Amino acid sequence: MRVVIAEDQVLLRAGLARLFADGGHEVVAALGDASGLVASVAAERPDLVVVDIRMPPTFTDEGARAARDLKQRHPALGVLVLSQHVETTHTVDLIPVAGFGYLLKDRVLDVDDFLSAAERVARGGSALDPHVVATLLAGRGTDDPLAVLTERERTVLALMAEGLTNTGVAKRLHLSERTVEAHVRHILIKLDLPEGEDDHRRVRAVLAHLNAG
Repeated sequence: MRVVIAEDQVLLRAGLARLFADGGHEVVAALGDASGLVASVAAERPDLVVVDIRMPPTFTDEGARAARDLKQRHPALGVLVLSQHVETTHTVDLIPVAGFGYLLKDRVLDVDDFLSAAERVARGGSALDPHVVATLLAGRGTDDPLAVLTERERTVLALMAEGLTNTGVAKRLHLSERTVEAHVRHILIKLDLPEGEDDHRRVRAVLAHLNAG
């Protein structure tokens, strides 16, 4: 996997580069701001871009705007946004898009989980931090259609939104795959979502539903 990193914090940028290299991936560019990101992607043709949501010079939404621009120019490119805190204002429209992830920076500390999420995004899948999912759920107000779900189904839904397959959800919750399949089937029925064989399509459908609120 070829990776471009855009992160203004020198230590984190170096740390991310080392994580990817140790994981067998090639970091083809590591930038300190978002100004040269589009040109770098055009030149290096990476599989994945990892970008901080706040970049110089204003440290507001430079990274988010760069992520949106890159997905418009290169729809097949995996884009993984990192943030210190949950900020869905500038990225919520990207959440249902294939090959997009949004993780809080402390997730980097769990190296195996972080690399797995990054690889999933590069393959066109999804990777959402549980705190991002919780923010979306909390923002739906009193007419929340997710109120029809049980607490366990909400937990399964959040893991689905992270991009985990049924097998991944089963391992995380220490359940059998048959039990998870039943939960997923009930969730999709209750939310009136189509059930497909493609896990990524299923996740995008769920995220689009959450985003609609």
